[in-house]
Amino acid sequence: MPADSVPALAPTLAVIGGGQLARMMAQPAIALGLPLRLLAEAEGVSAAQVIVDHAVGDYRDLATLREVTEGCAVVTFDHEHVPTGHLHALADAGIAVRPGPDALVHAQDKGVMRERLAALGVPCPRNALVQDVADVAAFGFPAVLKTTRGGYDGKGVWVVRRAADCSEAFEAAAAAGVQILAEELVDFTRELSALVARSPSGQAAAYPVVASTQKDGICHEVIAPAPDLAPELSAQAQQIALQVAGELDVTGILAVELFETTDGRILVNELAMRPHNTGHWTQDGAVTSQFENHLRAVMDLPLGSPAPRARWTVMVNILGGDTEPGRLYDGLPHAMARDPQLRVHFYGKQWRPGRKVGHVNTFGDDLEDCLERARHAADWFRGDLGDESE
Repeated sequence: MPADSVPALAPTLAVIGGGQLARMMAQPAIALGLPLRLLAEAEGVSAAQVIVDHAVGDYRDLATLREVTEGCAVVTFDHEHVPTGHLHALADAGIAVRPGPDALVHAQDKGVMRERLAALGVPCPRNALVQDVADVAAFGFPAVLKTTRGGYDGKGVWVVRRAADCSEAFEAAAAAGVQILAEELVDFTRELSALVARSPSGQAAAYPVVASTQKDGICHEVIAPAPDLAPELSAQAQQIALQVAGELDVTGILAVELFETTDGRILVNELAMRPHNTGHWTQDGAVTSQFENHLRAVMDLPLGSPAPRARWTVMVNILGGDTEPGRLYDGLPHAMARDPQLRVHFYGKQWRPGRKVGHVNTFGDDLEDCLERARHAADWFRGDLGDESE
């Protein structure tokens, strides 16, 4: 029988975006027997290296989206940047868009997100859309200015303490044709993340709330579960994530990034409707990873257990440094010999300063030991430890 006439063994899932999140969906998809079809932004990008059925094209072009998703049962995303109108067009053509455009717009547009969360009574920083510097002054300094669309990993975010600090934000917004959202500069002790998975049938699963450390707007380190988090705050964070997922009709993974304030409250900072950096620990530290549960959710399969496998799991990102490339593959002998339980995840990306090129996970009963092992390995791969052998 010709290959092109062999019946599909399972529905095909289209994934838009060729980054590391799509790459890390591939492994659980193999185990589930789920065919993936990828739209990558360029040949050789992270996910295109491991997903055979892929095309290269512009996710902003509706014709390209239609071509890639033709014959697919469901489409999901590596990022939130596909135009909302294009998603409605795909849904109107009969493709299950998950998460749907009416949900995803809350992760695409921070102004829309803040308005909806306020209507739901979800605790958020004080905020307002601003048109000019005078509006920011009326809102009050210091403040955080954010472009309503397009920002990620610290891009599109400015801390301003006086009128003279605002020009870059408004120039960037004008160039991109987006608005500026002003938010209060929250006095927080740490950042938390509540991750949930939700299926179209309404089943939901909540992972333990984690603590994350950011550097230059990029997630650097995650500890699961968040150490010394009051049980009532942990429960509140999970309930907020479940409420948002239900009210917004999110399908797939929802990450709710939170501030734990100095006066003992939690406030919602950002939403992401896809697998998230603060959930990478689940690959080795949870019964079911966020990537598998995202696939299960968007395909409306029963969700897997989000329970932790160990008392502690630590994830540390490997970021490109400012000097010559670090060790990466050549660093594996040292890292694996030093720590046989270490779990390493490389993204197949070219080394570039500040770029996420991989992460490591450690787990165990001793948090300080997990932290030391993960930090050492990440520093070793980055090339920050010289030629030490211990």
